[in-house]
Amino acid sequence: MRVLLVVSAALALSACSIIYKLPTRQGNVIEQKQVDQLKLGMTHEQVHYLMGTPIAASAFQPNRWDYVGYYKSPRGDVTQRVVSLYFEGDVLARMEGAEPATGQKAIDSPDVGTILKQEKKNANEDSRAASDRQSGVVVTPPGSQP
Repeated sequence: MRVLLVVSAALALSACSIIYKLPTRQGNVIEQKQVDQLKLGMTHEQVHYLMGTPIAASAFQPNRWDYVGYYKSPRGDVTQRVVSLYFEGDVLARMEGAEPATGQKAIDSPDVGTILKQEKKNANEDSRAASDRQSGVVVTPPGSQP
């Protein structure tokens, strides 16, 4: 009897299709606030300190650094971004992909600070909406007749 109960419980649990998929992040983490701090004329060391190690630095083109970012949310939405930096000598001369794609939301490439601010804002709005019940008191402006 126990065996039948264990087998039926295992069969019932195996039929559940509740699967949580972890978000996938590969390559460089490219945050817009870091890209905004890039300035033409910065040295290799300054760019490396700000952006980190490039994922694709070619031995044939040492003056080009590519930062490739890939993010797949648990719902399956995929966001990719490539930022290419070109140097002349030891100085940053040109940037490609520094502007975010049109229509890109902050949640597409989230950073922890942005997510925490948004959650706090949502919680404040929810509590404000719950407390905006009418109190039954009518306030008339001065100079007007009731």
